[in-house]
Amino acid sequence: MEILDKCSWALRRVVLRRMCGSTRRGRWVLLMIGLVLALAAPAHAQSLGRGLSAFQRQDYVTASRILIPLAERGNAAAQSHLGFLFETGRGVPQNYTEAAMWYRRAAEQGDSRAQYSLGLLYDRGQGVPQDIVEASKWLNLSTAAAPPRVREARARIRDVVTTKMTRGEIAQARLRALEWAPSREH
Repeated sequence: MEILDKCSWALRRVVLRRMCGSTRRGRWVLLMIGLVLALAAPAHAQSLGRGLSAFQRQDYVTASRILIPLAERGNAAAQSHLGFLFETGRGVPQNYTEAAMWYRRAAEQGDSRAQYSLGLLYDRGQGVPQDIVEASKWLNLSTAAAPPRVREARARIRDVVTTKMTRGEIAQARLRALEWAPSREH
């Protein structure tokens, strides 16, 4: 099933047909798999929507109860929001180490908000060892992927962190950012 998550719907149909064959039983299996996939995706999205809605209403306890299972299953948006909840102690006990863990999981998947927050934690040494090079790496990645409305603000923060660095550290941070590639959780 992991291969199906990476495919478009049209390609999924081809893969499933080859897996199930063209017999009557195979078509039935194909139909059932398709039905399960179709029903699972909206339920997952609906749960995330409910969690984000609770977050927006500032009902952080409810948000955390909804987001935790989604985050554990690898949902980057849920992980990023959960990191914020742990960082600020809203709906859950404040815990910078836990916040850094959730931010990292989302950041590794390419979530720019989580990359930004993780970079700030590295800059301050909260929940992670203070590491200016790692902070700069994450802030560089976050700024590059930021939506236009927040890109300038993130660039200013990144530049402030850069003023604390030597030329060698700046080069090392840029190299780490260039070598980085997003990875999906399984």
